[in-house]
Parts: sequence; structure tokens; C-alpha cells
Amino acid sequence: MTDSTSSPLKPLDLRAVLLTLLTVVLWGGNPAATRFSVDALPPITVAGLRFLMATGVMIAWCWIERVSFRVTARQLVPIVIAGTLLFLQITTFTFGAAWTSSSHASLFVNTFVFWVVGLEQVFLKTERLTTSKAIGLLVAAVGVGALLGPTSFGAVAQNDPPSVIGDAMLLFSAFLLGVKFVYTKFALRVIGPTELIFWHDVVAVAQFAIAAAVWERPDFTQVTVPAAAGLIYQGVLVGGVCFALQAQLLRQYSASRIAVFSFLTPLVGMLLGSWLRGDHLSVALLVGGVAVAGGIYLVNRPDQA
Repeated sequence: MTDSTSSPLKPLDLRAVLLTLLTVVLWGGNPAATRFSVDALPPITVAGLRFLMATGVMIAWCWIERVSFRVTARQLVPIVIAGTLLFLQITTFTFGAAWTSSSHASLFVNTFVFWVVGLEQVFLKTERLTTSKAIGLLVAAVGVGALLGPTSFGAVAQNDPPSVIGDAMLLFSAFLLGVKFVYTKFALRVIGPTELIFWHDVVAVAQFAIAAAVWERPDFTQVTVPAAAGLIYQGVLVGGVCFALQAQLLRQYSASRIAVFSFLTPLVGMLLGSWLRGDHLSVALLVGGVAVAGGIYLVNRPDQA
């Protein structure tokens, strides 16, 4: 999402573009990595291990940045709410990814951008619903419709067949991610971004541990090399490297100029799903992918562009 409060610091140079594209590729690979992990372990366990590793990365990051771990009474409620939203959003995402193809997972979870637009209009009123954004919402709706059409399910046999329930779960996860995004703007009024990320990770990991202990019985002897690699990818590369790269980029460059590249994330996810998981690139998937990506671009495009 474009941050309308950010002012351009300096134009993107080749280094910044390449680093931004690296974050796009890493984020795009997350659904495929999740799919490998849930082949061997239950979804809540996967989510918990992912954020346990991410919390370890955040401890190192806080130490490097000399960020205090101290929490005031005023910050407790925002931390718990943000952590609970993270727990719910990641749980629904992981279940959704387990029940559909990684290509569908990548496209549907990235529709959170459009939920943010609607929620900001209602609660924050910091963004104008411009013609460009309205067209972006309409184009994305066409893409979602193409993906939910009957030709998207069961037409071709593949390793991870798409399902209506999995796609619906991912749409709900995208909604929760939009809610979390908007709520974070409220929470940042009383706590810094690094501290919030660390502590909401801690809250979520505790909830993942409790939920997994109650509902799941993971068999760690069944963990394969691809499943372990998928977990490390999610926890270290996505939860660690992506965070560090984006933090560095946002210190030097305009958030709106960086955000516009996010339209590539679902396309990268779709291509990686085809390459790594054997997802079928159907006409509906291609139309949906291009439409969702186009909608994201229009929504994130700076007003002055």
C-alpha cells in the first residue's frame, strides 16, 4: 500500500530496484515454501515454527539496532491485539495454503491490498479513493472472479489441486491481513515499529504453541528436506531477510515508490508455484494473475505518477 504520509527521500537507483525486486521474489516464494512444509507437518505447527524462527531474527535485529525490549502498560493492549491478529491471519493462511495450490495462495493472499483500501476509507480516512484506485479494485475483482470460476477447479490433474474452501480461507486471511495492516497504523502511535513486530511475534508464537498442543500431534520424524527447507525459508528469509531489506530501503527511499513493485509478488508466486509445485498455468489462472497484479499496481501507484 502506498504510504501517503511518506515524502520522497531520493529517487530509486539500480541498487534499490534490485533489492526491492529481491524482496518481491522472496515474498512470492512464501506460498510454495508453506506448501512444502505442510506436506510433512500440521498447519498450526508450521506457522508456529515459522514465527519462532522469525522471533529469533527479530531478537538479533533489535540487538543490532539497540532497540529496548521494555514495554509500558499503555503498549500492552496494542501488542496483544496485533499479535492475535497475526495468529489468526497466519493460521488461516497456512490452512488455506494446505488446501489449495500455491499459485492460488499467492494470488488470493495478495488481495489484502484491496481490503486495506476499503478499511482505510472507513477508519483512517488518510487515503483518497482516486479514479486509479477505483479502477484497480474493479480489475482485481475481475481477477478474483476468474480464479473462483468453475474452470479453475478440477480441469487438470496436478499435485496441489485448487479448492473452493482453500481459496475462501485465503480470502479471509487476506481480509485479516488488511485489518492487521490498518490496526498497525493505530498501534504505531504508542509503540515503535521494530518493538511492535518483535512483541507481536512473541504473542503469536505463544498462541501457536497453545493451539498446536491442543489440536495437533506433529510427527517430526516425517519432516523431509524440502519441508525443513520450506520452514527455514519462511522463518529466516521471509521473516528475517525481507524485514531487514525493507527496513533499510524505507530509510532511504519513498515508501510509495517501493510499494508499487508489489504488483509483481503474485505473479512471481504463480510462476514459482508452477515451477516448484507443478501448478497448472490455466487460462483462468493467467487472467486472474494479471488482473490481480494490475489492480495492485493501480492501487499502489503514486498519485503524481
